[in-house]
Amino acid sequence: MPPAAALAARSLVSDTAEKGTVTVAVVQGNVPRLGLDFNSQRRAVLDYHARETERLAAEVAAGRAEQPDIVLWPENSSDIDPFANADARAVIDRAAKAVDAPISVGGVVDRDGRLLNEQILWDPRKGPVDTYDKRQIQPFGEYLPLRSLVGAINDEWTSMVRQDFSRGDRPGVFRMGGAGVGLVTCYEAAFDWAVRDTVTAGAQLISVPSNNATFGRSEMTYQQLAMSRVRAVEHSRAVTVPVTSGVSAVIMPDGKITQRTGMFVADSLVQEVPLRSSQTPATRLGVLPEIALVLVAAGGLGWAVAVAVAAGVRGRRAGDVR
Repeated sequence: MPPAAALAARSLVSDTAEKGTVTVAVVQGNVPRLGLDFNSQRRAVLDYHARETERLAAEVAAGRAEQPDIVLWPENSSDIDPFANADARAVIDRAAKAVDAPISVGGVVDRDGRLLNEQILWDPRKGPVDTYDKRQIQPFGEYLPLRSLVGAINDEWTSMVRQDFSRGDRPGVFRMGGAGVGLVTCYEAAFDWAVRDTVTAGAQLISVPSNNATFGRSEMTYQQLAMSRVRAVEHSRAVTVPVTSGVSAVIMPDGKITQRTGMFVADSLVQEVPLRSSQTPATRLGVLPEIALVLVAAGGLGWAVAVAVAAGVRGRRAGDVR
């Protein structure tokens, strides 16, 4: 980046707390070894995240870790529906009471015949008090496009996604520990609108809960982390990335990663982060600059075509005169 551009950008990026601070705990429970059947793995993933949260609570009690105001679990940290399964509910309740802080839990919920990829705000005393349903669901991962056509070609492909997830219809901002925590679930971080309207709805910090276990040790994990860093700078918000198997991270509003975990380990990150409410030009304008650039490009192309056509006409007329 040229020096002048760097200086101009610096004035738009700040880590200054505008609405105080909040201490966040990002919990990465890890996933079981390969070979477990699907149902056992789902329960094991929930148990792992509860266990890591309870371990953190013990560290807090011993004075070796700071008491978090809020705790953030990843997407799919409870694929067992805690609204329908009393045992799963008890596990989450126990973890929330142990750490004595609200937890954002990533669950798979069947409600009124709709399958939802849901973040659940779990209060240590009241239980579940709010939800956010993922809106930008992933093709071939959470729904199967053209299911009947795909099934006609190869019915085994439909078993990859037995039931399509339904889309949420509103941005998610949880009130946790006095902060507005915006939820952008995994794949949604790739979409400008999904992040922007979370911020305009009142997010003072952003959480990007994800399930990266299926990525293995590929570069996709780091690609998603890079997208989260861009979103931090774009909207001048601290961003947390709670992930099932790594890399989980805490990112400051200037895009700097201040803490990160390893991959395929159980770990937790505790840090005080700034709460911000001001809006950057990107937040205020959204896609308007992109639309303007497209219109300028289209206008320039139209002008070039018009000039070329006019030149051709003049050339033909000159030939006719001769």
